[in-house]
Amino acid sequence: MKCYELQGPSGIDGLAVVDKPVPAPGENEVLVRLRAATLNYRDLLTVKGGYGSRQKFPLVPVSDGAGVVERVGPGVREFAAGDRVIGSFFESWIGGEPSEAKMRAALGGSVEGVLTEYRIFPKHALVRTPEHLSDVEAAALPCAGLTAWSAVVKLGGLKPGQTVLTQGTGGVSLFAIQFAKMCGARAIATSSSDAKIERLKQLGADFTLNYKAAPDWGKKAREWSGHGVDLVVEVGGVGTLNESIRATRIGGTIAFIGVLAGPPPSDLRLPLMVMQQQRLQGVTVGSVEDLQAMANAIAVHRMKPVVDKIFSFDQVKQAFAHMESGAHFGKVAIEIG
Repeated sequence: MKCYELQGPSGIDGLAVVDKPVPAPGENEVLVRLRAATLNYRDLLTVKGGYGSRQKFPLVPVSDGAGVVERVGPGVREFAAGDRVIGSFFESWIGGEPSEAKMRAALGGSVEGVLTEYRIFPKHALVRTPEHLSDVEAAALPCAGLTAWSAVVKLGGLKPGQTVLTQGTGGVSLFAIQFAKMCGARAIATSSSDAKIERLKQLGADFTLNYKAAPDWGKKAREWSGHGVDLVVEVGGVGTLNESIRATRIGGTIAFIGVLAGPPPSDLRLPLMVMQQQRLQGVTVGSVEDLQAMANAIAVHRMKPVVDKIFSFDQVKQAFAHMESGAHFGKVAIEIG
């Protein structure tokens, strides 16, 4: 089989195609023929060597993949050859509260990822693909989809009639809009591109803001929503946190996910967060049970992830470059086979 490997933190050009034997599944293991993968910002950081001490080399990168069961090992009755499946981001986090042990095995970081033609998964880490989704669409679910689900539904607890604010047009933000609308909530979306803002409206955003034209977008979001938004899906990180605090209502929640917007400002508004009794909730993907709950909801509502562009398996470097450019609207996908 062919797979991509990082030999070290040498950037996109350090991705190399290598040949390996197809592994055989052991007890309670499943051999999956990967059909598609999608990229997250975390994968770009990993390729550049910026994702912490748990990163090992050589490494097969990328966490989000979907495929077809090729063969099952002894003791596997839950799946059979031909079943379409997606793999969980954290293989050891089956359910319950997170812990160091449960979050130790993260695909494409501390353990091998999915940028490969075949991969062994423990049976407990697989979820069936919703029937209405293609493999490319299903490959968007394990990290980006589940992170948005955790931020909006599980941890954010968004209710009908409430308001969520999202930032930009990456996978997590677009999923968050879709889940907000699924919950009967209103969505405010920001972008620096007027063309992308038109697409955000088509996706269901009720109110949009160009954050370049309106640097005080937090104030404007608060005014539009009445008393402030109930939930901010914060993918920018500390660089955008001030406006997120400004946008959030008294007692509201900021689901803290990303690091896209750079270093913190010198006048970080943490006292305002305290005075308004806001909650800063860290979000790191979710468990296998969470992935199953999200897949069930997506199947019922026949929701489809937004896929920006599909690259072939021999265009992986171009796919990473496209993501790095920031031109994408939704998920950057790779067809593996």
